[in-house]
Amino acid sequence: MTTEPTRAGLSVRTRITAAVALLVTVALAGAGLIVHWVESRALTETVQGEVEQELDEFVALQRTGDFATVRDLLEGFLTRNVPDDDELLVGWIGDGTLVQFPEDDLVDEPAFQEAVAPLVVDGGTTYLDTDGGEVRITAQPVAQGSQRGALLVVTYLAEDRAELGQTMRTYTLVALLSAALVTATAAWVSGRLLRPLRTLHQAADSITATDLSRRLPERGNDDITALTRTVNGMLDRLEHAFAGQRQFLDDAGHELRTPLTVLRGHLELLDPTNPQEVAETRALLLDEVDRMARLVGDLIVLAKSDRPDFLSPGATDPSALLAAVLTKASALGERHWVLEASPELPAELVLDGQRITQALLALADNAVKHTAPGGRIAIGATVVDATLRCWVHDDGAGVAPEDRERIFGRFGRAVVPEGDEGFGLGLSIVSAIAQAHGGTAYVDGAAARGARLVLDVPAVLPLPLPPRPAAPGGDPGDPADAERTQVLTWPTS
Repeated sequence: MTTEPTRAGLSVRTRITAAVALLVTVALAGAGLIVHWVESRALTETVQGEVEQELDEFVALQRTGDFATVRDLLEGFLTRNVPDDDELLVGWIGDGTLVQFPEDDLVDEPAFQEAVAPLVVDGGTTYLDTDGGEVRITAQPVAQGSQRGALLVVTYLAEDRAELGQTMRTYTLVALLSAALVTATAAWVSGRLLRPLRTLHQAADSITATDLSRRLPERGNDDITALTRTVNGMLDRLEHAFAGQRQFLDDAGHELRTPLTVLRGHLELLDPTNPQEVAETRALLLDEVDRMARLVGDLIVLAKSDRPDFLSPGATDPSALLAAVLTKASALGERHWVLEASPELPAELVLDGQRITQALLALADNAVKHTAPGGRIAIGATVVDATLRCWVHDDGAGVAPEDRERIFGRFGRAVVPEGDEGFGLGLSIVSAIAQAHGGTAYVDGAAARGARLVLDVPAVLPLPLPPRPAAPGGDPGDPADAERTQVLTWPTS
C-alpha cells in the first residue's frame, strides 16, 4: 500500500503572495520615508523663507535712518509688521529690556533668555524645546552708536510638525490599506494563474495505466495554456503508445496461442521411440516455429511503426526504386509483371526507400495470392498534386466494398485464397509505412478490373545545400558542390 507523499514547505501561491506583500510593503515604506524627508525639508525651507523676509524688512527699515535709538527702531518695526500665527517678534535692547508682539510668556522663561543671550551679540539661529513644542529662534543684531540690540524672530514649529505628522499618519493608513488590497489581489490572481497547475496535478494523479483519456482544459493564450497544450500532447503520445503496446500484447497473445497449443499437443503425444513419428513431428513443429517467427516479426514491425527511428528518409530515385521492386517481385510468382512508371517522376524524392520497397513488395505478394499463374500485375507510380502515388494493380477478383477498409487493419482479411498461410498483417504494415511518411494506403474503388491498391505519400524534394567554399586555387563553381543535397526529416516520425 502506497501513501501519498506529504508536501513540504509553503505553496507557490503563498510564496507569491508573501513576496508581493513584502515588495509592496517595502516600496510603500520607502515612499513614506521619502515623502517625510521631502516635506520636512520643504517645511524647513518655508520657515527659513518667512524668517528671512522679516529680517530683510527689518534691515530695510534700519537703512531709512528715521529712528534715533535702537528702541525706536525696534518699536517702529514691531508696530509696522504683523507676524504670522506661528511667529513671535521680540525686540531685545542692550540692557535686557524687551519689546514683543504679540505678548507671550515664553520670553520670560530663563531657558529662553539663556538661549538668546549669545544670539543678540553674534546673530544666528538656535532651537529650543518648550512646553508648547519646539521653537526656532533667529536673531538679527543691530547697533546705533553705543546702543546695541537685536530683533528676534521666534517660530513655533509644533503646529507645522503636527500637520506633517497627521499627513504621515494618513499616508500610513492609506499605505496599509493599499498593501492589504494589493496582497489580496495577488493572492486572487496567483490562485487563478496557478489553477491550471492544480488541475494538472489532479489530472496527473488521476491518470493510470488503464485510463489515459483525460485531458486538461485549454483556456486563454498564455504560458500556462502553452504548458497545458504541451502536457495534453504528451498525454496523447502516452495514450497512443500504451494503446499500441496493449494491442501488440493482445495480438501476440491471441495469435501465438494456437501455434503454441499445436506445439504442446504434438509434443505431449510424441512417441520418442518411433523415429518416423519423431521426424514427422519435428518437421511440423519447425514449420509452426517458422510461422511464429514470421508473426512475431510482423508484430514487431507494426509496434515500431510509431517510433521516431522507424523511418530513415533520404534522397531516393523513385524510378530506380520501382524498377528494383519489379525485379524483386517477379520472384514471388509466375505472373505477367508490368512497370507503369510515369516519365514525369522527379529524379529524387525524400523518403525511406527500404520501407517503400517493403510496402510495395507486400502489395505485390498480396496480388500474387489473389491471381492465377500468368495473371497481370502492374507496379507503377506517378506524382499527383505534390503526392507520390504508388500502386499495385492485379487482374484478380478484386476487393468487395465492405472489405476495402478492413483489410488494412491488423488481422483484417477478406476472401482467403487456398493455401494462404498469412496472418492478415501484410496490408496493416503497408498502412503503417504510409502513415509514418504522412500518407495513406487504400483500395482504389475506380479500378475497372481486379484490385488496385494504392500507397500515397508526400512528394518531398531535397533541398540544395549552399556550395562549399572554394579551395585555394579551385573553381568555385565545382559541379560536385551543386550535386550535394540536404535531406529533410519527416515530422510524423
